[in-house]
Amino acid sequence: MTTELRVAMIGHGFMGAAHSTGWRQAPAAFDLPSVPRTAVLVGRDAQTTAASALSWGWAETSTDWRAVIHRDDIDVVDIVTPGDSHAEIAIAALAAGKHVLCEKPLANSVREAEAMHQAARDAAAHGIRAMVGFTYRRVPAVTLLRDMIAAGRIGTVRQVRTSYRQDWLSDPESPMTWRLDKDRAGSGALGDIGAHIVDMAQFVTGQALTQVSAALQTIVPERPVLAEAIGLGGTAGGERGKVTVDDLALFHGRFDSGVLASFEATRFATGRKNALDIEISGDAGALHWNLEDLNALEFYDATRPPLEQGFTRILVTEPEHPYLEGWWPAGHMLGYEHGFSHQAKDFIEAIANGHDPHPTFAEGLHVQRVLDAVERSASARAVWTEV
Repeated sequence: MTTELRVAMIGHGFMGAAHSTGWRQAPAAFDLPSVPRTAVLVGRDAQTTAASALSWGWAETSTDWRAVIHRDDIDVVDIVTPGDSHAEIAIAALAAGKHVLCEKPLANSVREAEAMHQAARDAAAHGIRAMVGFTYRRVPAVTLLRDMIAAGRIGTVRQVRTSYRQDWLSDPESPMTWRLDKDRAGSGALGDIGAHIVDMAQFVTGQALTQVSAALQTIVPERPVLAEAIGLGGTAGGERGKVTVDDLALFHGRFDSGVLASFEATRFATGRKNALDIEISGDAGALHWNLEDLNALEFYDATRPPLEQGFTRILVTEPEHPYLEGWWPAGHMLGYEHGFSHQAKDFIEAIANGHDPHPTFAEGLHVQRVLDAVERSASARAVWTEV
């Protein structure tokens, strides 16, 4: 018989909307061993939390996450709060016997991430599972890219190039948000979007970064503070707040195989709205994917005769492609939100099967160590810094 998994989501906002969509859509698209129920939405402000719950289909609301995680009728805790509260909530939820899904990056520091990893290991001994929300792994074209590398379709990996470029902060008069406050966000473009490309580069290659060489820059050091800015206080009377995170992160990385990679994370790439781009070159071919064309994967087969060589565009919508068995006929495109349904599917199946879901907190910890090494390298202006 199909059982229920009753979910409490702590936090809302943009990621709350995306996760809510994932929980709702997953059981409609896939034959799951358990059906997720969006039971409780938790936020700091009762009025805004209630409005979000009504829009996203949550049964009830609360402003007390500590009380919610100890409820007997809650099985899963989904954390979509700013990074400064990830560790406290996740550790408490795991100790209370709840499965935990935590948004990326795992924490704001290596120390916090290590504590979360240990809590997850302790909980796993009692059948409790924990996963980090690196959702782009679950875009079908990205999973296919990983599978093709593992199958040897591009031969031995020689080089990795990846970037994540946005422009939503390019206007210097865009107001302060919690994402620009290091105490709350941990870092800027580095942790917000750079964490994605670090995880993706490791995921698709099956290799781990061991060294980095980095530079960070804050392009706009001050921004206007709005009275209604969440968690920042202040008034709109000309007050400006100090930006304490990076706007731009550029770094090189070296994998444990010795392969070199380049990384760019910026929120100042004018005209680029959400351009996550990755290209892997091997001795027998290459693969390329960009989030702004997320249903397509480009494949170069260097073993073909010279007159037939060139990048081939693979439309990743066939039912044989990863995750596509649950969706539409071939050629009917998926969107950004579908990755969150795939995330819910994989998490629910791992819980039912008694397996650790990926990415684990251990994988999230390693990404945190890479981010920390990037900051240390940039601060010291070091050529290479160990992860």
